[in-house]
Amino acid sequence: MVKRRERTGLGRGLSALMADIETPQAVSSETDAESNTTEAAPRGVRSVPIDRIVPNPDQPRRTFAEDALNELAESIREKGVIQPLIVRVDPRDASKFQIVAGERRWRASQRARLHDLPVIVRDFDDTEVLEVAIIENIQRADLNALEEALGYRQLIDRFGHTQEQLATALGKSRSHIANMMRLLGLPEEIQEMLRAGRLSAGHARALLTADDPLALAREAVAKGLSVRDVEKRAKAKPGGEAKKRPPTGGKDADTVALEGDLSATLGMPVAIAHDAASGGGAVTIRYADLEKLDDLIRILGGHR
Repeated sequence: MVKRRERTGLGRGLSALMADIETPQAVSSETDAESNTTEAAPRGVRSVPIDRIVPNPDQPRRTFAEDALNELAESIREKGVIQPLIVRVDPRDASKFQIVAGERRWRASQRARLHDLPVIVRDFDDTEVLEVAIIENIQRADLNALEEALGYRQLIDRFGHTQEQLATALGKSRSHIANMMRLLGLPEEIQEMLRAGRLSAGHARALLTADDPLALAREAVAKGLSVRDVEKRAKAKPGGEAKKRPPTGGKDADTVALEGDLSATLGMPVAIAHDAASGGGAVTIRYADLEKLDDLIRILGGHR
């Protein structure tokens, strides 16, 4: 099989989160924050007035759940801000600091009526700010499956990270990242069901193996099918007879793994038919609609 070319190196944003931005000990109690005390702050952390901190206008995350913000604000009132915000000098106003990571903490701290916040100042350019913002959003538990998958896609396409690097940095398995990215190859109607919460990520993963994923998705929503129900239907023929296929379709493990990697990278189902005798073969890429075809053309043309 063709050997995959390894990308080397991490982006500065990802390297910073892995090496520099570890969760510190408590930076300040409520009393410390009110009095601008920083004696107990870890090295590299400074205290900044909250009115000198501004959000990033290009922050990819636009929605902040009210209940979650209120819960975080209550925690901050009791324990202070445990993890410093990551900021940079605001490119538009050098007297202020722009948030790179930690906008939820900043918003909740406003509700908790804190006057000062612990921050770590980094010299990031606009691209690195976006990279860190995407990573932080992925690490949050309230992203839906598609938001998480799109985050992985951006980190791979825009910043050249491999699935292995992301798995190490984010504490995920490589198979989890690959499986989530495969969801981007599902028809747009199914993706909208995911966004709306009518289907779970488990339902969507089961649909990936169905002959007609859209029809099965509509049935799952209409009948309230469980993930297990969808899995059973995806494995059965229209007449109800179970599909008879070898576990890997007669393909060796390397071919199956490469199919998974390509599917995850492209966000579209990929099948490889390799002829061991001749050494040649064919790669088939399935796209759900013309928009996906346009995406594929841009990727193959190097214009991502």
